[in-house]
Amino acid sequence: MARGFHTIHNRLFLLFLFGMLSLVLIVSAVYYIRTTEQVQSKISDIARKNVSQTVGLFDLLLKGYDSMSKSISGNFDLLRLLADTTPKDSAVKYINERTITNTLGAIYYSREDLIGIHVISYSGAIYSYGNSMNVIDPEYMDSSWFQELRDSTGEMRWLGVYPRSVIDQLESRPVFAYGRQLYDLSEHRPIGIVLIESNPQPILSALSNLSLGPHSEVYIVSPGGRIIASANSDVEAAPTQPPSLADVPRPSYEGDVVVDQRPGRLAVAARPEMADWTVISLTPDKDLNVELNQTKQFFLIVVSVLVVVATVLATAVSRSISSPLKRLIREMKQVEIGNFRGLLHVKSYEEINILVASFNQMVNRMDDLIERVKLSSISEKNAQLQALQSQVNPHFLYNTLDMIYWMLDEKENDRLGKVVLSLSHMFRYSSQWEEESVVTLREEKEQMKHYLTIIGVRLEGRLTMAIDIEERWLDFRLPKMTLQPVIENAVKHGLEPLDRPGLLQVRTASTGKELQIIIEDNGCGMEPEALARLTASLHEEARTALREQESTDMTRAVPFAKPKPRRGIGLANVHRRLALMFGDAYGVKVLSEAGRGTTVIITMPCAEYPALQAEGGHT
Repeated sequence: MARGFHTIHNRLFLLFLFGMLSLVLIVSAVYYIRTTEQVQSKISDIARKNVSQTVGLFDLLLKGYDSMSKSISGNFDLLRLLADTTPKDSAVKYINERTITNTLGAIYYSREDLIGIHVISYSGAIYSYGNSMNVIDPEYMDSSWFQELRDSTGEMRWLGVYPRSVIDQLESRPVFAYGRQLYDLSEHRPIGIVLIESNPQPILSALSNLSLGPHSEVYIVSPGGRIIASANSDVEAAPTQPPSLADVPRPSYEGDVVVDQRPGRLAVAARPEMADWTVISLTPDKDLNVELNQTKQFFLIVVSVLVVVATVLATAVSRSISSPLKRLIREMKQVEIGNFRGLLHVKSYEEINILVASFNQMVNRMDDLIERVKLSSISEKNAQLQALQSQVNPHFLYNTLDMIYWMLDEKENDRLGKVVLSLSHMFRYSSQWEEESVVTLREEKEQMKHYLTIIGVRLEGRLTMAIDIEERWLDFRLPKMTLQPVIENAVKHGLEPLDRPGLLQVRTASTGKELQIIIEDNGCGMEPEALARLTASLHEEARTALREQESTDMTRAVPFAKPKPRRGIGLANVHRRLALMFGDAYGVKVLSEAGRGTTVIITMPCAEYPALQAEGGHT
């Protein structure tokens, strides 16, 4: 997890993602806050204008009602008849009552929204006019509305909206009641009151216009706190105001509009000119924030889309930078394992392109240098092998010549002919070194047979040989003089010192991808310490030192017996040539056990070395 976080791709991805998301969130938050302020300001302005217009509508309605009531309070004939308290006969009384009723009827029919007009004289006479018969409440004098009108000084009193008539017991329709006290114009004394009841729908409709949402509350409140009318409940006027109106500021003068916005609600209050009312509109945040909630949902959708877009862009940008670098890393790992043939082709940012071009140039130069060093090393080894092979082992020649001498003495001409012929083939094979120094396994097998023919004669039947090389591998190509040095070491240091018959086996084995040539003997074997030194010398990494030590002592390279000075082609030389030709994974492996024998395994790839595929190829 930690390693994944420290990768260039993940860090660039997180950097771009957090950068773009931070920018998106900051811009969205600032825009949302600004939009919220603008929406709330707009709603406040709309509410202010709405209340102001509604108050103006109230003033128009109330002016009409006031003018109608003044047509009664200013009618001299009507007031004279109400103020006349002298006894009259029935005919005169009937005429006077008829005159008052006709006057009220004329006013009643002048407006369509009137429900009833009631004139109550302090002398006890009551005159009413409406659409139907009426029954006056006998307890009207004890009602609050009557006391309010009687206590007035002639100004209009707006009583409020009621669910039914306040005086007519047969009238069940909602009414808007208002009235004033009547005065004798000549003596300026109160003579009665006029109560007018009209349809409350214009008032309620005007109030409903103040509702900004389904949960808004709209009230008309009297100076004493009584609810004159409400658009959010029944039309019945409440005696006291609800708790939600307690903290609403009141306008200080007529026509003033007050906007009070607090957490949870928006309150707007205004006073009409024609009444001492306070019109109050209360709107909760859940109604005010309907548009904001839609805006919030829109922002969430936009932010979600931007998050997805930012993620895609961050992924694309991080990949555009990290992908070429990953390809470069993979190519570097190929170079680590020795593959210098690949070239990286990348089209990315200029800096990365320059880095890739420098890497390709470096790999090409390294490949050229390695090829030059390899060719130089192989050529040098070939020259050394030619020089070494030109030196015939004096000890071997001495024994062979001595053997020929005794054979001639005993006149064993047939055996002498085989030995001389095998020796001739050996000299011919070892002296013919071409530039590539690569032969087939068939040729190595023939050379090995000639050598073993001479050795078999020399050991006089003490050596048994078993060669089992599969036919399919005879055309396999390998470095020249690969098998003879190994067999020579086995004979000289493993089998010659034996006081018992020796067995030398040469066979091939395949693991599918590798060809193994196994050379086994039942000779003296090696102690573990000697085997460890030999294995270390075969895999020594200081190849420069090994190149300089071309004439290494045979017994130091292959410690089968006591150290004994000798110059020749040893196991270390065979191992290095195989490694140079096929790679470091191939070469010579030695297994040995003291007193039981030694096994040498030569491992090569089944697929021939590429440089040898072409006829006459060089290594």
